[in-house]
Amino acid sequence: MSRNSFLTEVTEPYAEALMSLAKPHDLTDRFGEDVSFLLSLLNSSAELRQFLGSPIPQAEDKKQVLRQIAAEQLHPFMLSFLMLIVDRRRILFLEGICKQYQALLRQLNRTVLAEASSTVELTDEQRQTVIAKVQQMTGAEKVELQTNIDPELIGGVLIKVGSQVLDASIRGQLRRITNSLLKVAG
Repeated sequence: MSRNSFLTEVTEPYAEALMSLAKPHDLTDRFGEDVSFLLSLLNSSAELRQFLGSPIPQAEDKKQVLRQIAAEQLHPFMLSFLMLIVDRRRILFLEGICKQYQALLRQLNRTVLAEASSTVELTDEQRQTVIAKVQQMTGAEKVELQTNIDPELIGGVLIKVGSQVLDASIRGQLRRITNSLLKVAG
C-alpha cells in the first residue's frame, strides 16, 4: 500500500465524520474556518507539528496544548473532535484530515481550488480575470484561488485546476512557438 493511499484511508473517514457532524448543525462553513485556522497553526509552527506527531508526549499533554492555543478560536464541537483524534492516536494525521475536510467542503459548495503562479503578485482585477477563466473552464459556482510567485515564468500566469493546466505564461508561449517552428522546419 502506498503512503498516499494509506493517508487517504486514515484521513477520509475522519473528515467525513467531521462533515457529517457539521451538516445537521449548519456548521460546515464554520468548521471550514476552523480547519483553515488549524492548518495555519501547523504551517507556522514546526515545533507544534513535531510535538503533536511525536509518540513521546502523553495524550493529556497534547490535549492541554491544543486547548491552550486553540480553544478560544475553535467551535466546541471542533475542539471535542481534536480531543477524540488525540485519544485515538490520530492527531499526527490532523493536517491530512483538515485538507480532506476542505476538499469535501469545496465539493459541497461546488467550489474548485485553483492555483495561479505569476512573476509578480496579481492585482484584484487580474485575480477576478483568473477566477472567471477558471469558472468558464470548470463550470464551478465558486473558485478558491491560491496564488504564488514563480520568477522562472518570465511573465504571464500559469493556472492549475486539479490535473488541468492553463499555461498563459511567456515561457509557455515561447515553448509553443519553438515547437511549431521545429515542426515547420522538420
